[in-house]
Amino acid sequence: MHFLAPLLLIQGVVLGTLTALMLLPLLFSLAEGTEQWQGFLASALLTAATAVVCMLSGWRAKFSLSTRQLFVMTTMSWFVVSGFAALPFVLTPVHRNYVDAFFEAASGLTTTGSTVLAGLENLPPSTLLWRGELQWMGGIGIIVFAIAILPFLEVGGMRLFHTESSDWSDKLMPRSRDIIRTVGVLYLVLTGLVVVSYWAAGMLPFDALVHSMTTISTGGFSTYDASLGHYANHPGILWLTSFFMMLGSLPFLLYVRFVRGDTRALWRDQQVRGFVLFVAMLVIAFSLYRAVFQHENWFHSFTHTAFNVISIITTTGYASEDYSAWGTLAFTVFFYITFVGGCSGSTSGAIKTFRFQIAMMMFMNQIKWMLHPRGIFVNRYNGRLIGDDIGRSVVAFSFFYAVSVAVLALALAAMGLDLVTSLSGAATAVGNVGPGLGDIIGPTGNFSSLPDGAKWLLAFGMLLGRLEIFTVLIILTPAFWRN
Repeated sequence: MHFLAPLLLIQGVVLGTLTALMLLPLLFSLAEGTEQWQGFLASALLTAATAVVCMLSGWRAKFSLSTRQLFVMTTMSWFVVSGFAALPFVLTPVHRNYVDAFFEAASGLTTTGSTVLAGLENLPPSTLLWRGELQWMGGIGIIVFAIAILPFLEVGGMRLFHTESSDWSDKLMPRSRDIIRTVGVLYLVLTGLVVVSYWAAGMLPFDALVHSMTTISTGGFSTYDASLGHYANHPGILWLTSFFMMLGSLPFLLYVRFVRGDTRALWRDQQVRGFVLFVAMLVIAFSLYRAVFQHENWFHSFTHTAFNVISIITTTGYASEDYSAWGTLAFTVFFYITFVGGCSGSTSGAIKTFRFQIAMMMFMNQIKWMLHPRGIFVNRYNGRLIGDDIGRSVVAFSFFYAVSVAVLALALAAMGLDLVTSLSGAATAVGNVGPGLGDIIGPTGNFSSLPDGAKWLLAFGMLLGRLEIFTVLIILTPAFWRN
C-alpha cells in the first residue's frame, strides 16, 4: 500500500479533473434540451465516486515518487482516464459498445484523431464537444508529460531537455510549478486566439470552439465527416489551421521564454529550425510537383498540399482532400511522413525532430571515424555536448518504435486486414497521427468497420506511442518489479 497510496491520490486528482470536464457537455446538453445530459451525469457520478475513493485511499500518503512509481503512475493514468472518458460514448444515446468507446476516448486523449464515429454532422453537439475536450485535455497533459516527467525518466533521449521542471525526488519544485502554470495559461490563451480567428474567418461559433481545441492540441477531431474538407472552399480557414497546427507542434517551453522577453528563443532552437525548414521544403517541392506534373491550379495545389502535409507531419490528422488519390508518389510520401513528428515538448507525436537530427549527427560522425580512425569528433546540440548515453537512447527508441509498428501491423494482418490498412493503421496509431491510408481507414474513411480485436490493439498502440514506448514497456519487464 505504501507503493500504491501516492499513485491512487494522483489518480483521484486526475479523475476529478475529468469529472469537471464532463460538466460542460452536461450543461450544454441541458441547454439543448436533449437526453444526452443523463448519460453525462451518470458518467460524471461514476467518475467522481471513483476519484473520491482513490483520494481517500491515498490521502495520508507522503507525496514522494520514486522513479519506479513515476513509471507506473504515468502509464496507469493514461489507461485509467481513457477507460472513464469512454463512459459518455456508452451511456448517452450515442450508444457505442465499450470497445468503440474506449477506442474513441484513447484516440482523443492521445490526440491521435482516429475515429469510429460516422455521420458526425448528425451527432448531438454535446458529444462533439466532449470529443474536442478530450483532445484539448490530452494536449495539455502531453505537454506537462514531456516537460516534467519524460526528461526525468530519461526516455528516448529526452534527458537532452532536462530542466528544473524535471525534479520529482520529493515534491514538484516551485520553479517547476511556475513553468507548468505559465504553459497552462499560454495553452488557454492560444486556444482562445484560435477560436476568435476561426470565427472571424467564417466558421460557425460552435465549429470554431471545437476545432480550436483539436487544432492547438494537434488532435484532429472534427465536427464533420469530411474533416476540414467541409471548408475546402475557404482557403483562409485552411491557412489559419496550418499556422496553428505548426504552433501546436513547437516546444511550449520556448513560448514561455518568448513571453518572458527572449524573442529569439524559437528560431535560435536547432530543433525548431530543422522542423520548420523540413516542412517548408517538403510543401514547396510537393506543390510544384502537383502543379507541374498533375496540372493543378498553383494556388489550389499549394494551399491543399501545405494543409495536408502540415496536418500529417504535426500528427494532427485533419484532411481537406483525399490525398491518397493524388497518385502513387503522394501515397508513398504520406506514409513516410507518418513517422515524422514535431518538436519535443509539443502536442505532436511520432518520432520527434531532434531524434532525426541526432541520428544524422551520429551517421556523419561514423563516416568521419571511418575516414579518420584516430580522430576525435564531438557532437553538440543547441550548444550542449551530446553524450553516448543520449545517442544510445535515441537509437534504442527508434528501433523499438519500428518494432512496435511492425508487430502491430503483423497482428492486424493476422486478423484479416489488408497490407495497406495493417501497415498504415499501425503507423498512424503508434505515431498518434489519425487517418491511415487506403479505402477503409484513409482520409475519407474511419475505423468503425475494423474487428473489435483490431480496435483494442490500435488503442493500445495509441497509448504506447503517446507514452514514448519505453514508459510502457519497462513496466512489463520482470526486472522492473524486482526489489
